[in-house]
Parts: sequence; structure tokens; C-alpha cells
Amino acid sequence: MPRFRSYDTTELAYHVLGSGPPLVCLPGGPARASSYLGDLGGLSRERTLLKLDLRGSGESAVPEDPASYQCDRLVDDVEAFRIHLGLDRMDLLAHSAAGNLAELYAARFPDRLARLVLVAPGLRSVGVETVGFDEAIAARSTQWWYPEAKAAMDAWQEAAARGATPEEVAALRAAAAPFAYGRWDERARAQVEAEQWERSVPASAGYYADFAPDVPAVRTALTGLGAPVLIVAGALDPAPTPEAAQALAALFPKAEVAIQDGASHSPWVDDRSRFVKTVLTFLTAE
Repeated sequence: MPRFRSYDTTELAYHVLGSGPPLVCLPGGPARASSYLGDLGGLSRERTLLKLDLRGSGESAVPEDPASYQCDRLVDDVEAFRIHLGLDRMDLLAHSAAGNLAELYAARFPDRLARLVLVAPGLRSVGVETVGFDEAIAARSTQWWYPEAKAAMDAWQEAAARGATPEEVAALRAAAAPFAYGRWDERARAQVEAEQWERSVPASAGYYADFAPDVPAVRTALTGLGAPVLIVAGALDPAPTPEAAQALAALFPKAEVAIQDGASHSPWVDDRSRFVKTVLTFLTAE
């Protein structure tokens, strides 16, 4: 298992998978082990995936300072990873909560990105509203799993609003998981079941603790990003919805949005071949 020491000497682990040009991958969760990304639907057949375990999660060490779990502090880990890999500029892919981390990285280190892929990204770093959430939830009402999952989703939102314990939120999140997939099949259920072992509770709780990004400054910095950006959004995803993904794209000078029909929050699980084709077409464009 390759490892390196980050800016504060915390030892971080990463996983190397596949062949071809390198693609640095940041897992969501937040603070879920990067193993859940798998081969990103087969993307490893054309790219070398360098999947970072964020500090305190997966195979990475627990830091001495718990405050360093915070999303904006993790930007320095990403930069340390780039330096360790010896990349002048890197192609970077981030999923879900890691979208916030990648957005902050792009704002601070715009010249270190060659291309940026944001898959169902978080929006807190840039202050984009999650428009259309209720409509996206209601659109799944004909599914057999809807009544139970909808009740769990409502309870999850209420628990999060009152600052419930991570354990309570995790249980409700798992019960609401069908909304995160285009098909609630065996593959989707396996990914959700594995989350209980792959997520670090302390790192997850610390990711957004006291997180208060300077949104205007981040937005201003992103206007100077020269790297092309691809935002992959599932047509069924309640957060971010396709509408929210379009609003995010408007913040970048060179961004495009790919809406994957029939997909939700993990589009490589819902349709492997379509996801891979979308991402590879972007990464190899002239």
C-alpha cells in the first residue's frame, strides 16, 4: 500500500488501479474509504486511478489535530499528494462531498489542474442552492421502496437540522439510500451495506465541523481557473439536481454538464459504460 507524509507529517495512503495516464480521485462520504469507488465503472482500463484515502479514513493515519479533518484544511493534503506524485498539473476527479474539497483546491491552486471532473458534487464551498430537491424525491414515488425511504429521508433531514449524532444520521441515511441510485438492485445495496465499514465517524463528523468557506472569495478565484471542468449529474439525483449542476457550471470559465439519464448519485454504478464514455471523452478532448 503506497503512502506518503502530508504537510503535517500525517501518513496518508492511496490505492493505484489500472493503466494509462494518471487520474487523481477523491472519495466522498464524507470521509469514506476510497475503496467504494472501485474501478469507477471500468475507467481503470484507460486511466491509472490514484485513489486517496482522506486522513483518518481507509488506510490513512489518524491525525494528531482533529481540526485538520475540516474540508478546507484537506486542500493541503491534496496538494501534498500532487507533489508526492511528481505531477506538475493533474487530472482530478472528485465525487459527492469531495466536490467541495475539489472546488476549494481549484480556487487555491488553479494552475495545478489540467482537467477537473466533478461527479454529483457537493455545493457548500461555492454557495449553490440545492434547487429541485423535493421535486426529485417526489419523482421516485412510484418505486416500491419509496414509502420507507421517504420516511427515512424526512427523518434524516430533521435529524441533521437538530445536530443529531453521527450514528443516528448514518442509520437514517442508509434507510434513505435508494434515492441515491437509479436502480435499487444488488449492486446498489452492496455499496450501501459496505459503507458502515468504510466510513470513519470522527473524520466524517469533522469534515464540515465549523465549515464556513468565504463563498464570494471562492467564486471569484474560480473565475481564474483555466482548466476545463466536467460536471456529471444524475438525472434522478436530488442533491445535486441537474438544475443545481448547471448553476455550479456557470461559476467556471470552461465547464460543461453531462446529465446521465436513469442515474442518481453514483452514476458509475447505475450505468458503467455510459459513465466511462462520458468521462473519457472529456479527458481526451483536444
